[in-house]
Amino acid sequence: MAAFQYKSTNTTTTLFIVINTSHSKQTNKTEQITLLLLMTPSGFSLSSTAEDVTHGIDGSGLTAIVTGTTNGIGNETARVLALRGVHVIMAVRNIVAAQLVKEAILKEIPTAKVDVMELDLSSLTSVRKFASDFNSSSFPLNILINNAGICAPVFTLSKDNIELQFATNYLGHFLLTNLLLDTMKKTAFESKKEGRIINVSSDGHNYTYPEGIRFDKINDDKINDESSYLRWKAYGQSKLANILHANELARHLKEDGVDITANSLHPGCIYTNIVGPEVAKTIPKDMLNMLGDYVLKNVQQGAATTCYVALNPQVKGISGKYFSDSNVDEPSSQATDIDLAKKLWDFSMKLIE
Repeated sequence: MAAFQYKSTNTTTTLFIVINTSHSKQTNKTEQITLLLLMTPSGFSLSSTAEDVTHGIDGSGLTAIVTGTTNGIGNETARVLALRGVHVIMAVRNIVAAQLVKEAILKEIPTAKVDVMELDLSSLTSVRKFASDFNSSSFPLNILINNAGICAPVFTLSKDNIELQFATNYLGHFLLTNLLLDTMKKTAFESKKEGRIINVSSDGHNYTYPEGIRFDKINDDKINDESSYLRWKAYGQSKLANILHANELARHLKEDGVDITANSLHPGCIYTNIVGPEVAKTIPKDMLNMLGDYVLKNVQQGAATTCYVALNPQVKGISGKYFSDSNVDEPSSQATDIDLAKKLWDFSMKLIE
């Protein structure tokens, strides 16, 4: 018997892995792994699934927009929210793929309320059209889950001449949130229900450029060229921006006195098609060393923290926090830099003008 101890980024959680090894003439070496999790503040852990963290919760009467729902944790998030009675708006780039996801959800959950709307987050024009169409509809909006993202592509500029990861993972969501905020405020006031905005970030935010956000090298194609582009640091930059956005938004919402929260989260290490085999080969060793030990989650576990922050009553009134494994966690020092958050907000407002 051997025992190993794994400590997650949430310092209140310790995972003990006990491996019992036996030999026999009839079988090869066998290993039985038992996971014993100490209780966390929320009662959930890295092994909890999206269904676990929303068990018994009635989401009927709520409407949620979830971006990037055609695969991975976005797909599972949409399914579980629909399972709990939430009216889910799937905001996607690929309408055909989204219709297939919708059909699968309806086959499993005949009473589900699911709609599909087109959205390309890398295009500010597309974001504006989506928001205009949604705001013109009769739909309320209780929950906004900024989930969609891309990971470490080769250097590319968006249609708006902005580095593609920053444009897709962050700036598109920043504009989308701003354009939908009045509808969310109206819904929160009329329904007397707390609105929730969730930015899906990553612990990859720790692996960014030294200055955190390269303000002078994002939207200038003469400076932000392939020679200075580091794909994984650019990814980390976009994920850092997600956290800073949620924190600064939380401050604005508190000042406005509206019943809407804004939080960010790390879903965990999940192998989905956002990181294909070719991209995975490019992960720098220093990035792996910096992130340290990790436990690979399945998609059901990967969507848990998103669904927890979106629906669980334990999160009521909590805003401007970073979650991991369905518990409040601590991001990097850059992610909690108030001045950096304000600077990014002002910078982003100029970019979307």
